[in-house]
This record gives sequence, structure tokens and C-alpha cells, in this order.
Amino acid sequence: MSTPHISAEKGDFARTVIMPGDPHRSEFIAREFLSGARLVNDVRGVSGYTGEYKEVRVSVMASGMGMPSMSIYSHELYAFYDVENIVRTGSAGALSDALVLRDVIVCENVMTDSGIVRFLGAEPMTDIPASRELADIARSVKTSDRTVFGRLQTSDVFYSDREYKLAWKARGALAVEMETAALYATALKFGRRALALCTVSDNALTGEGLTADERESSFTEMIAFALETAVRAEKLPRLI
Repeated sequence: MSTPHISAEKGDFARTVIMPGDPHRSEFIAREFLSGARLVNDVRGVSGYTGEYKEVRVSVMASGMGMPSMSIYSHELYAFYDVENIVRTGSAGALSDALVLRDVIVCENVMTDSGIVRFLGAEPMTDIPASRELADIARSVKTSDRTVFGRLQTSDVFYSDREYKLAWKARGALAVEMETAALYATALKFGRRALALCTVSDNALTGEGLTADERESSFTEMIAFALETAVRAEKLPRLI
């Protein structure tokens, strides 16, 4: 079996897929965190692996950048590979004054002004929720007061102006990123589960940001959080 963007066979993916944006980060997670990881997809260099974490079968595959790419990969995983849970591990630019670099945001709800979500069954400028079951698991996993729960904004535009960002801050968005709205809308469309964890890698308003080395260290903490969430998600009722 294959799809236009995934060459894996049926059964190659676990129930839960950890989904960073960057293919190099999926390789890093497989190498450093999973035992017995094997490559199950490498179409267009988007590496996907399946292995075990704490004796639970888990997959990891990149989403690429932006909502169109996320909507493709999440659609194909849910529709053709019987994936039930996707946990995004990404980065976000802080909008809230309460956030500092390296904080981890668990996205309970996401909003976007992008029309792409209409094609996925959601509406722009309205909250699209995470899976309540995965959000509850994340609360049980949380061990740091540097982890916060709240709303993200998903944008199609990386280099947006300050007024645009301030408008989203006024709507209650803690931070801005580029993929989560498409993931959540796709999960709802297929009756599956999704959750996004995003490390604050920069401040969208001041320009302050982490170096490449600092990002690697900070993202490692988030990855462990996501994998522990995946382990506990294994006990959730089957959707398929």
C-alpha cells in the first residue's frame, strides 16, 4: 500500500504518531528515543519511523511546514494507515507577556484566519479544539510549571507585521505557529485524536529567540513529554 506522499505498508505505523515539522527532528527522535526504530517512509525526504518507547509501539514522522503540508500528512495517516492519535511537537513564537523562552504550550484550542480549514470541515476565526482525551493525558504527564495550557494561533504568514500579531494577542492567543489548526480540523473530520505541544522558541513581538543549540536542548524536553503522552494514550479506547 502507498499514498501519493507515504510509501509505508498497512500496519507500518503505530496507533500514535509523534509529528515534528522538521524531517531531521523525526530522525533525531527515532535515533535518540526509540528502540528498534525502522524507517517506514522516506518519500520526498519526509522520514517516518516506527519503534518502541517504554515497550509501547510509537511512530514518528515529520509534517513539513505550514497547513497545506500538515493537512496532507495527517489526512493520509488517519485515512489510510489507521493512525488514531497524532501529537505534534513544534515551535511557536510567544505573544503572551507571561511566556518566556523554553516554555511548553499544550494547545487546548487553536484559531486561524486561513480559509484552508473550511475544506477540512472547520471555520476560520473560531476555536478548533484538541482531543480532550489527549489534553487530559498531557495534564497528568505535566511535571513542570514551565508547561502552560491555552490557545494558539495558526498563521499562513511567517513574516507578518506587528499589528497583525497584536490583534491575535488581543484575541487570547498565547503564541503563533503554522500547522496546528490543520491538524485539529483533520482529526475532527476523521473522528480521530490530535494534540499539539509547542516549545516557545522565540518572541514574535520582540524578536528574542533561542540559538540552534538551545532549541535542541529545549525540544528534547518537549519530545519526552510527547512520548510519555503517547505511552499513556495506548490505554485509550480504540477508535478503529
